[in-house]
Amino acid sequence: MPTKNKHTLSAKVWIEHKGNPLIGKGGAEILTNIGKSNSISKAAVTLNMSYRYVWNYIQKIEKAIGEPIVETYKGGKAGGGGAKLTDLGRSLLAEYTQLENHMKKVLSAPTNYDEGATLKGKLSKIEKENSITKVTIKLNQQPTSITTTIPKEIFEKLNLKVGDEVKAVVRQTEVKIEKYSPFTL
Repeated sequence: MPTKNKHTLSAKVWIEHKGNPLIGKGGAEILTNIGKSNSISKAAVTLNMSYRYVWNYIQKIEKAIGEPIVETYKGGKAGGGGAKLTDLGRSLLAEYTQLENHMKKVLSAPTNYDEGATLKGKLSKIEKENSITKVTIKLNQQPTSITTTIPKEIFEKLNLKVGDEVKAVVRQTEVKIEKYSPFTL
């Protein structure tokens, strides 16, 4: 008697800037809590993180992109200072949230685990390394890109170039890249 799989698909997503991770789930939680509490220290307490860690995380992002994502302000003699997200901070948080929600939707869709979930898009970046090739695909009709690695030999057989329409088949343990043709399913 066959048994149903007791596992689920999952993925980690993040926003990159110039090829480096910028904000992931933890960063989104930090920005969300600063936005809710208008305070870096209250956000840190809520997340069970040190103030220094949260402050350094914000500084790291701001240094990477060259613009503030959090604006701090001092209170009067009685205190009352605080922090709020800048337009850029709110935009980064919204973009991450949209990306995370999209991936949750893709991964929660009923799928045959052998076939996987298929995502279509355009090849936007190719980085050749020793025995692997890192490819980035801008998904169709989404503000989202996915990046994966494929063996050099397979990449060469596919004869892919930037701008090619491709489909990514997301399986439990891999992402398979194929050249896309509207005549294939």
